[in-house]
Amino acid sequence: MDFTLSEEQVMLQDAVTRFFREKYGFDDRRKLIKDASSSPEIWTGITELGIIGAALPEEFGGLGGSAVNTMVIMEALGSALVVEPYLETAVVGAGLLRRTGGERTRQALEAMLDGKARFALASCEPTARYALHDISTYARRAGDEWILNGAKTVVDAAPVATHLLVTARTSGGRRDAAGVSLFLVDKAAAGITMHPYRLIDGRSAADLEFNEVRLPADALLGQEGQSLPLLEQVRDEAIAAVCSEAVGGMRRMLQDTIEYTKQRRQFGQPLASFQVLQHRMVDMYMALEQAVSAVYLVTLKLDADPVARASAASAAKATIAQSARYIGQSAVQLHGGMGMTDELAVGHYFKRATVIESQFGSRDFHLARYAKLSRAEAA
Repeated sequence: MDFTLSEEQVMLQDAVTRFFREKYGFDDRRKLIKDASSSPEIWTGITELGIIGAALPEEFGGLGGSAVNTMVIMEALGSALVVEPYLETAVVGAGLLRRTGGERTRQALEAMLDGKARFALASCEPTARYALHDISTYARRAGDEWILNGAKTVVDAAPVATHLLVTARTSGGRRDAAGVSLFLVDKAAAGITMHPYRLIDGRSAADLEFNEVRLPADALLGQEGQSLPLLEQVRDEAIAAVCSEAVGGMRRMLQDTIEYTKQRRQFGQPLASFQVLQHRMVDMYMALEQAVSAVYLVTLKLDADPVARASAASAAKATIAQSARYIGQSAVQLHGGMGMTDELAVGHYFKRATVIESQFGSRDFHLARYAKLSRAEAA
């Protein structure tokens, strides 16, 4: 199988890499995460670059690109350690909205392409772990409106989002697969309480409370009570994207480590001349190549049947979690005490890799999911 990027994809890769190299240096990022969690100037630049709609079908105003386009973009974002909510908006938000239809959805996507709308998916709950169907938040009809009550936790990008995509139960029991619905909610709606905080990698998140939040009838996206399959599909697409981001970060950690060991001297010799350290960096390279292969697999399987897609996503996430931990820990160790200082980029990459380990499900969760899917496929 040929994994060579097309001419258009190479041009996309070069354009995104050049933009962040010129506009989003490491020092710029350090200032950004201290002062605010998002930069209007950078988001405007991302919008003008056209990558927000890179994978969105042309019928919605996008560029009609493939999952490979998203892979290329996310790897570039990972290499630059970008904290802007591209994943939450252009992958998760757009992935959900474009499949649900309706005038409200069309308007939201148009606002996204204009740089005026940013999305955050509120699906996690305090007792649910990574189960998308374990939902206590509920929505009930009240005439021509919906009334939303409940709580969500660790909602990535919620503080910088303009709209929330909220999962809520409209029928059934707490862990039933049926009865899960999806709502598009204006973050400024009355009855929403937000408790924002900063994650260890510098990105923003928040816990949310919904108290009698009144929503218009068209806030419901798709069919009532039938959103779980869509949520699972978009989660797998988000896993492919975040794994691509992790590959970008791991490449940088390996490159920075190689350069540092060439410059740092001990006993009159560069660290890179010591065979045991050479072996360690070869092992880091092998872990990176395993991660790259896993990303290729899941990216090419996103259009497969649900079981094959989910299996590839879980396999990739488990592989990425292992590789990211090994490469991150090794990079920090080979940098010595400097590895965890704020002044060196490697510590920032390591923190982001640590968060990615558990984002959209931990390694243990995805190993169990992969095993369950394998048994179902063999039955």
